Amino acid sequence: MPFNHFLTVYLISILLVLLPAPGLARLFVKAGLPAWKAYIPFYNTWLIQQLNNRPKHWVFWQFIPIIGWFVTPGIYIEFAKVFGRFSVGDHMGASLLAPFYFPWLAYKKQPVFIGAEKVKKHVKKSWREWYDAAIFAIVAATLIRTFVFEAYTIPSGSMEKSLLVNDFLFVSKFSYGPRIPNTPLSFPFVHNYMPFGSSKKSYLSAVQIPYIRWFRSPVERLDAVVFNFPAGDTVINKPDYQSFREFQGLCRELGNGDVAAGRQFILQNPEEYPLAVHPVDKTDNYIKRCVAIAGDTLEIKSGDVYINGSKQKPPPFSVMDYVATTDGSAPRTDILETDFGMEQGEDFYQSGPNQVIFQNLPAQTLDKIIADKLFIQIQPRVIHPDFIDFKQLPNLTFPYDTLQYRWTVDYFGPIWIPQKGATLTLNAKNYPLYERAIRVYEKNNLERQGDRFLLNGKEVTTYTFKMDYYWMMGDNRHGSQDSRFWGFVPEDRIVGKASLIWFSWENGPRWKRLFRFVK
Repeated sequence: MPFNHFLTVYLISILLVLLPAPGLARLFVKAGLPAWKAYIPFYNTWLIQQLNNRPKHWVFWQFIPIIGWFVTPGIYIEFAKVFGRFSVGDHMGASLLAPFYFPWLAYKKQPVFIGAEKVKKHVKKSWREWYDAAIFAIVAATLIRTFVFEAYTIPSGSMEKSLLVNDFLFVSKFSYGPRIPNTPLSFPFVHNYMPFGSSKKSYLSAVQIPYIRWFRSPVERLDAVVFNFPAGDTVINKPDYQSFREFQGLCRELGNGDVAAGRQFILQNPEEYPLAVHPVDKTDNYIKRCVAIAGDTLEIKSGDVYINGSKQKPPPFSVMDYVATTDGSAPRTDILETDFGMEQGEDFYQSGPNQVIFQNLPAQTLDKIIADKLFIQIQPRVIHPDFIDFKQLPNLTFPYDTLQYRWTVDYFGPIWIPQKGATLTLNAKNYPLYERAIRVYEKNNLERQGDRFLLNGKEVTTYTFKMDYYWMMGDNRHGSQDSRFWGFVPEDRIVGKASLIWFSWENGPRWKRLFRFVK
């Protein structure tokens, strides 16, 4: 953890025990202690535990990052009890609004110090026991969800057949280092909207914490990564839109390629296109495979991924469509059905007297078919740029500049993935590739005026990146909305690594997938 992160954590910890001091000081006097002792951080909570006759080791827990932030309110609740305050409202005030609650208690209510012995004699009602247990469970689960692991459900087929729709995963937060929530004021256990189909946001953006990641570890190639959708910071707040039809793409569509015109049309029709703007940690969660890391140069040729010039072997369960040709004889479709368990019409179909089209064929099955020599030639069924009329179908892929980049999902790049500390020479050719990363993800004011570039009002010729970036692609290469359509994933959007399938469902449990590690 960087030193400045330690400073931030402990500054918050100190403020939690120091801000209520004016109220604590007056209450200390009522309990027979000098008022000045309330102004010494952590010594004051030590004395509170002494007055409460509660374990003093709680004070040492206050020094544990983040966990200490939850321990301090617990100490305050116990302190309120020794002044005869046992109601839910008092305990919420003591834990959540301590800088205001304790001055109010000391000066307005003039409480009497009853001591720890009388607190022990207080009997809670049964409903209160359940209430307190529920609050403890929520706090514990929130800590685990934020810093250890989080449950995630596969919503679409973009990672088939590595991960299937309705696979339930555990996502490890420790793999890349836990990320401090940018938006801490949030309803527990939900992401960006309230549950049960509500379009109301589940968080308040009044408090925003800058990007902090502890014990940072970089994403590695071929990791299955959960991340906040980078292009999902602004969405149309309707079920059929959200990240399914991302905002920038819709602007290009409505403006016939002119993003500014499309954006203006949306803003002029708020009832038809209601907007929701999400902070970094509240954009929709996506899961894809990292195929290129910061500093890599990626290129896709005929559906194959090349990293720094080297052809990459596809993940075993990744799928693509293929065209297979025999030596002139009829294809042995019987062998495909009996030996490979394929179904004609679903997994493959015969498109000619000596040709078969495979649909969503996994890479490991392709290797077996090649080894059995059933066909003399098997090629990916790809979209070649020479067969695309870019005038009729503009802006299909990132960076949406078909004059300079005639790219398709199967013929893409080469493109360099930005790396923290690396310096890029800006020019008209690469501006469309890196403009959003510099302007939106790294929060700069970047303008192009002909061949001149203005960064935060100053003319520049280069830019040095502040974060690492990654290139994510789905294992279902022809059925995935991924980096080929919206570009780079910055490190501050990384949530965690998909680690374990703990449950899976399709018309009943898929027992063979339970407790399988994600590869």
